[in-house]
Amino acid sequence: MLFASGRGQVPFSQNYKVARGNDHFSSLNGDTDVHLELDHSSGSGFESKSHLLSGLFNMKSKLPASKSPGVVTTFYLTSKGGLHDEIDFEFIGVGVGEQKFHLWFDPSTYFHSYTILWNQYQVVFFVDNIPIRVFKNLGHRASYPTQGMQVETIWAAKGWAGKINWSKASFTAQYQGFDIDGCVMSNPSNPWNSDSAIPKCQDQVYDYCTDRSRYPCWIFDLLLCYLGS
Repeated sequence: MLFASGRGQVPFSQNYKVARGNDHFSSLNGDTDVHLELDHSSGSGFESKSHLLSGLFNMKSKLPASKSPGVVTTFYLTSKGGLHDEIDFEFIGVGVGEQKFHLWFDPSTYFHSYTILWNQYQVVFFVDNIPIRVFKNLGHRASYPTQGMQVETIWAAKGWAGKINWSKASFTAQYQGFDIDGCVMSNPSNPWNSDSAIPKCQDQVYDYCTDRSRYPCWIFDLLLCYLGS
């Protein structure tokens, strides 16, 4: 287990590595603040050094001031191999088919916290410590992520999200908070055993989707995407 959450500034290189676009990646403030740049030539991205199986995964990010369709900023968990599990925060410039949520703030103005809780009972998405979406493990009734996954973030154009307005380039996304609190797997290909026999968690969790009195507006800045295996 790694237990670093909330215990000071954790340097990027302790738990993460650059996965792509090294020349569009920069580390500042003693390796506790990283910038990913997207321009005509390339984007960038990073990933956790370890594969993890359940845990609390948090990232603070600040989106670029320039907004454009086709530009996607992400923080997500993903498995590697034949069967694919993925749990995503995705920020996009236009709406697509997955479930979308409106934020109650401008994510490009200040750093905000985005957190994924993933265990054998449920997946919970948090924004600034407010749970906004819950997915229960329903056993045989629904697919559920059971494989070891890496924490990743990418900063790149995606054709399905629209055509980029390059006149607004370059785009810079900023990330902080590189602690990881999760179970490190020695064998990433070995999933949970007997996940269908896991007791159902009945605890009620606040759901932003139903709180229309506090958050009456939908702004298509945040896409929460869950893809089962």
